[in-house]
Formats: sequence, structure tokens, C-alpha cells
Amino acid sequence: MARIEANQFKIPTPVQAAAIPPALEGRDVLATAQTGTGKTLSFLIPIVEMFEKVEGRDAHALPQVQALIVLPTRELAMQVEKAFRAIRSSSAQTVALVVGGMPEREQLDTIRRGARLIVATPGRLEDFLKRKLVRLAGVRILVLDEVDRMLDMGFEPAIRRIASTTPKERQTLCYSATLEGAVRDVARNYLKNPVRVEIGSTMKPAENVELRAFSVDQDKKQELLEHLLNAEQGSFLVFVRTKHGADRVARRLARSGHAAIQIHGDRSQAQRNSALRNFSEGRHRVLVATDVAARGIDVANVAHVVNYDLPKVAEDFVHRVGRTGRASARGVASTFAGPAERGDLRKIERALSIHMAHFRVRGVNAGTATEIAA
Repeated sequence: MARIEANQFKIPTPVQAAAIPPALEGRDVLATAQTGTGKTLSFLIPIVEMFEKVEGRDAHALPQVQALIVLPTRELAMQVEKAFRAIRSSSAQTVALVVGGMPEREQLDTIRRGARLIVATPGRLEDFLKRKLVRLAGVRILVLDEVDRMLDMGFEPAIRRIASTTPKERQTLCYSATLEGAVRDVARNYLKNPVRVEIGSTMKPAENVELRAFSVDQDKKQELLEHLLNAEQGSFLVFVRTKHGADRVARRLARSGHAAIQIHGDRSQAQRNSALRNFSEGRHRVLVATDVAARGIDVANVAHVVNYDLPKVAEDFVHRVGRTGRASARGVASTFAGPAERGDLRKIERALSIHMAHFRVRGVNAGTATEIAA
């Protein structure tokens, strides 16, 4: 409780209030909730409590790895590891980050020194298992986070093989933005009589995000973006479809005097870490991203999300927009659509049962909007 208080966590979010009590009782939990609802703490607190109880019984007889968190991306894994370090009740509750794209020696050294918790992406963890560099026979709690995303990325076989190396009598906590198709299969295969937690609609943006749509020609998008940057306060997270597009938009913003940086799949892990850190700490006001950053990146206080390019599917719209309006804060999400994309925009609205405020853009430059009409 002292660690929770020190980190300014005062009132549990709905998913925390619903998931933590059964998890503390040792029950399996199957939770669906909108992004930004505080689910990370809802599985970290039960893990810390489990460590406390086990350490109190027989510290010398403990198996090394007692808890395992599996999630889809490096960035999300790094966030979860950082959050665990912030709330753990003892430095003896050690954690190993096991992810691709980073040197494995340090990860293996941490495991060999007796890490109690592993936070991992499926690919690197499975590689370690195949090479017999890690054992999971002592895992008491298995967390599968962002399961829908892991399935989208083709990790179902890896999840199956990883789970098979953990004890059958473990506790399993499963989190997903949706509970459709293959996610139901995962729940059926790995959870026993789970407590079902469902917070709000998982296929709708949060109600505290103002949704705007701008009908704008492709060659006017950059000017409209710069106009919004000049007209409004706060940080901007801008989503584009391609890596080349992210580089181009960020370079043009920088030339216009805006502190902008890009993040996408061709950037090295060090570059991605640096971009996220500079954005979250305010050294860059604008982060231009492909969908690699749409899920799981918890950057506090993003004021404005811009869909510079339309997302491919409605679910991606929800995850992009979910980067703002987190933890009850207000946010704005603006979506740019060319004349040929109006039908696609309407499809997103129908799929999500939402209605955006629509504006037509005929004349705009970075300084003033000469004609933006509702």
C-alpha cells in the first residue's frame, strides 16, 4: 500500500476494482476493457502480493521464476517492467525483461541471478525455451496481455508452446481488447472457470475523447496538421500508414519549426526508446507513428491524436484514439479523409456506432484556416 500511495494511485479504476479481488483469491480472470483503463496494475498487484506470501513461507526453497507476463511488443514489455519496479515491495522481487531487438546476454544474466518475474514477448522467450536457457516449471501466475494483438501477429503457436512449459495448476490472468474468435479459444484452453471482467464497450473510443473528422485533399493534409498544431495546446500523436510517410511528415514539421520525431518498424530499438522518452518528457511535442505505436504505448497526457491517414479497420481506429483521453482525462482525436475516403470514414462510424463532428476543408495554411466549415 505504501508503494501504491507513493506512485499516486489513489482510487482504483473499474477494471482494477473488478479484477484485483478475484485475482488475489487465486481465481483465473478473463478481462476485456478499453485501452488506458489501468489493467497493468490489475495484474501486477496480485503478482506482488503472491511474492509477499511465498517469501514469508520459505524464501530459500523458492523456484526461480514464479510469475510470467507475456505481451506483444517490446515497448509494452518495457512499460510493464518499469511499472513493476515502481510498485514492488522489495528489491528481492527481481524482474527480467525478455524481448527481441535487444542484447540477450543481460536478459540471461538477470534470469540466472534468480529473477522472480519474467516480462516477455513471445518470440524471444520461446527462443530461450528451445535453447533450454530458462525454466518455467515454478510459475504460479501466468499473465497473457493484449491477447488479441498477439494473435493478430501470429503468436498463437508460441503462446501454446510457452503455456505448455508452465504448471497446469497455475493461476492465469488473460486480457484482451476484444473477445472474438481465436481469443475465445485461448480463454477456453488456458483458463479454468475464470471470473469475467468486462468494462464498457471495447469497440468504442472512450467517451471523454472529442471526435472530429476533416474532409481534406491529400495535398492539404500537412497544412491542416500544422494549423491544428498552431491553434491548439498540448502534445500530438500523429498516425500515418507507412514508414516513408512517417519520415516525410516528421521532416516537414521539423522544417516548419515544430519539435517532431517519428517512430516506426525500421527505427532501431534505441531510436524507438529515445523517441518515446523524448515525447513523453516533452522535448518533442509531436510523435509521428505507424501502427507499431497504436497499441500498448502508455504515454501520459497526449492531448490530441491525429489520424493523418485513415486506419485500415475500425478496431485500429479505437486503438489509435485510445492513446488520448486516458484515465478520465479529456482528449481530442482528429481524422483526415480525402474525397475518395468518405465512404471508408462512414464505415468506421457505423462499425463503432459513433458520430464524429464533420468539417470540410477548402482553404487552409499553417497560420490560419481560411475555410473550415462544419
